[in-house]
Amino acid sequence: MIKNKKVLILGMARSGLAVARLLSKYNNDITISDIKEQKEDIYKELDELNIKYIIIDNQEEIVNETFDYVIKNPAIISTNPAIVKAKKLNLEVINELEASYKFLKDNVKIIGITGSNGKTTTTTMVYEMLKRCKENVYLGGNVGVPLASIVEDIKENSILVLEISDHQLCDMYKFKTDVSAMLNLSQVHLDFHNNSYDNYKSIKKKIFNNHTKDSFAILNKDDEEVIALSKDIPSKKLYFSKEKGDIYLENDNIIYNNEKIINTKDINIKGIHNYENIMAAILIVKLFNVDDETIVSYLKTFKGVEHRIEFVRELNKRKFYNDSKSTNNKSTIIAISSFNDDIILLMGGLDRNIPFDEISPYLKNVKTIICFGQTKNKIKEFADKNNINVIVKDDLLEATKKAYEISKEGDIILLSPACASWDQFPDFETRGKAFKDLVNSFLD
Repeated sequence: MIKNKKVLILGMARSGLAVARLLSKYNNDITISDIKEQKEDIYKELDELNIKYIIIDNQEEIVNETFDYVIKNPAIISTNPAIVKAKKLNLEVINELEASYKFLKDNVKIIGITGSNGKTTTTTMVYEMLKRCKENVYLGGNVGVPLASIVEDIKENSILVLEISDHQLCDMYKFKTDVSAMLNLSQVHLDFHNNSYDNYKSIKKKIFNNHTKDSFAILNKDDEEVIALSKDIPSKKLYFSKEKGDIYLENDNIIYNNEKIINTKDINIKGIHNYENIMAAILIVKLFNVDDETIVSYLKTFKGVEHRIEFVRELNKRKFYNDSKSTNNKSTIIAISSFNDDIILLMGGLDRNIPFDEISPYLKNVKTIICFGQTKNKIKEFADKNNINVIVKDDLLEATKKAYEISKEGDIILLSPACASWDQFPDFETRGKAFKDLVNSFLD
């Protein structure tokens, strides 16, 4: 528990405000800072909680040796001058998840799920299946629910299901799960890790931090990087696979303990990536004795998560899909590979200095790319190189209107940006909602 300490919180986004509210209840002297002005209601709340706030570009100016903790937003890179200074002063630099972990009650079973793709879908499935047959199951982490906002409500002997991103793993030390899943690994977010895939993988490996022989690791047997990275962890290892593992696919059936759980034709969400996520989720919930009937009943009704290849509507025989959560090449590859019809692809967003060439082999159904945002010119070059018709627009809303204007019956209009949202939106959820609101405003 963090109590009677002097704390600096860097970043006033969702997790920063949540941990500020939590720590304000424990006689901590709190300062919270951001580089952007906030809404007046946020300042009012901070005043009421007796939390000091500072809006300043050069946040390193407010870092000094009097602080006991620096709690940083996961999006703040380790080379940020404020973080560099804090570490030089030997201040304890952690994130909201690590700070909140200190407040958990005894005997809470923690499930942590990470991977380059599929985290939100898998985390959602695990939570929903457990919730159907267990009491006191909680959901948090990178799904949009800061642990700080729920930690005081979590009872002893509960189950906590957390989606954990590489950004969150950067500043975790004492945090420990009982069950950790690593779904897959690919070259994403490298700009956040000094453009090093090895650095990225070493951070991902922290999902197994503090594991013992009594902890469980859920691993993708078909992913060589996952297998190599987890080779020396002490955890009990369980594998999912398209071929043979503790759970696997055989003749379109998902097989666990040599018995069929479900046929893939009875599952709403399609695609091998989703079947991998489902197998990982089943391995996890089986550790908590969830029965086959509960699993099958849920999988027959689950339609996927918001902003992840989410069906929005059909209009004049055009289908619109919101895949705003696709912030990297691999996610967009998964999305465009999920359709056999012609695709008008909406791509663009923050430029993280990642080339798009990885997507090239998967463009057979993409007839037009409409690009927008900071990466629009880079995506135009990519489309031209691949002989794909391309249209350049400044923002997502203009791009969406143009997509509908040029579309034909049977087309898929797919928002799958392959880029982060931060050039024009605060997060991918806001971007996805803007897309859906516009699409739903179109008249027949």
